[in-house]
Amino acid sequence: MKVFDIVILTDKRYLEDSETNTYKHNVFYEDFLVQEALQAESLKVTRLAWDDPNFNWSDTKAVLFRTTWDYFDRFPEFSKWLAMVSTKTRLLNSEKLIRWNIDKYYLLDLKAKGIHVAESFFIETGTKTTLAKIHQQLNWQETVLKPCVSGSARHTYKLTFENRHEHETIFTELIQQERMMLQPFQQNIVTQGEMSLIVFNGVYSHAVLKQAKAGDFRVQDDFGGRVIPYTPTDDQIAFAINATKACPELPIYARVDIFTDNANQLAVSELELIEPELWFRNDSKAAKILAKHIALHLK
Repeated sequence: MKVFDIVILTDKRYLEDSETNTYKHNVFYEDFLVQEALQAESLKVTRLAWDDPNFNWSDTKAVLFRTTWDYFDRFPEFSKWLAMVSTKTRLLNSEKLIRWNIDKYYLLDLKAKGIHVAESFFIETGTKTTLAKIHQQLNWQETVLKPCVSGSARHTYKLTFENRHEHETIFTELIQQERMMLQPFQQNIVTQGEMSLIVFNGVYSHAVLKQAKAGDFRVQDDFGGRVIPYTPTDDQIAFAINATKACPELPIYARVDIFTDNANQLAVSELELIEPELWFRNDSKAAKILAKHIALHLK
């Protein structure tokens, strides 16, 4: 007999609240809002680190990926755990979606289904080339280099003609270990910001605008970026919903990061289906809406 209806997954750094660290407090508080909303749906809920060595994952009907924000730093271990836990219980989002979304090659799948995405060039592990050769081949001037499996701007570098040679060594090291991708630098993200639209089961919920601090290009608040509530246009909402419908299956939850590209077209920068920050603290109804969708899904 199952002990819990759902386990909210985090990583062990965020199991406890913090009175002195705002970042940790926000993580804990947002997970608390989700737990409270799920319990209001008469579900038995607990919150655990995904790598908890003592929990029997067969003891819950489902697990909800929320703040497993160390998975990309421990990817081989996480991938093995994911394969195991998928045989024990139900995953939200599903293992199929998680595996698809982990690697940013999914952008090519979205593009093939008619969703305009950030222009991207993918570089296979072990490729014998240099940043200079790639830039010459593509005729790109300012670019952003990042791993295909990543998060929180890990190994994300802005490259220019002047600094490109300084990154050749780190690129040579990284490409021996993992696939990388190169994208044209998007000036509008710096000047206008990046919009994150939250979509639950194909229905728009709320949005935020992420803006980089002066002198930086990374919009994550880890790097001093600013997040403010945002009211998207009808076109932006429709664009985000269509992006979720282009997934291999409809996600229970999704964060669609969009921006206006260098050609002034709306584009997907990333589609977050694994453990996205969803800013429940910015919208009092959002956690309750997600909880209702989950409760229906588990029936």
